[in-house]
Amino acid sequence: MLRDRVRSAAFLIPPLLVALWFGEPWVAAVVLLVVLLSAVEAFRLLTAAGHASFPTLGAVLAMVVALGDTVRPVSAGSGLLLLAVGVVLVGVAGLTRLDPREGLPAVMTTVFAAVYVGLLGYVSRLAEAGPAVDPGAALGWLGAGRAWVLILILTVWAYDTAAFFVGRRFGTRHFIPHISPGKTLEGVGGGLVAAVVVSALLVAGVGRSPLAGAVLGLVIGLAAQAGDLAE
Repeated sequence: MLRDRVRSAAFLIPPLLVALWFGEPWVAAVVLLVVLLSAVEAFRLLTAAGHASFPTLGAVLAMVVALGDTVRPVSAGSGLLLLAVGVVLVGVAGLTRLDPREGLPAVMTTVFAAVYVGLLGYVSRLAEAGPAVDPGAALGWLGAGRAWVLILILTVWAYDTAAFFVGRRFGTRHFIPHISPGKTLEGVGGGLVAAVVVSALLVAGVGRSPLAGAVLGLVIGLAAQAGDLAE
């Protein structure tokens, strides 16, 4: 488990840090690569669990969702328009199933996985339109885009790492064992504390309120745990 975490971090974080240094469009390119890899994994898991889907079409739709308004802003948002087109195409693919009872689940599974994975596109949006930071603050030199993406990544990493080690060392009470038997309440608590502390320090470092950073860290930690359980 720890080895897998280290490998994932070693593979994904350096390219994103390099992309952050150079800015757009490199951030969007790395995010799209991560979305593609995530979509392949998501559809692999769904197939292994016995859920019918259209993996290739779903992977393309996931990247479309991730691109969103970075493609070309249009009325009502290009992301919503492209998503609508993608959903229609997936629906047409569902009509190719000879048994209609198989078509609808395949369409629903494909759209769900594509939209869920495509939410990673928020990272590139954050890099483009992050809230302003104080240039004179300790981390203000990063700029809004770089700063907020790093805060997001480091807070999630802090939660995940602390939850793993605290749970492994002190965990005794199981947390939602029917989904993930290895998770414990102690691990969740340790992860949330780490996320709150790290986020508060980093947000203070960009000239914002540490209290706001603590609240942000709590929200990010809870979202990270929810995403982990959903996977």
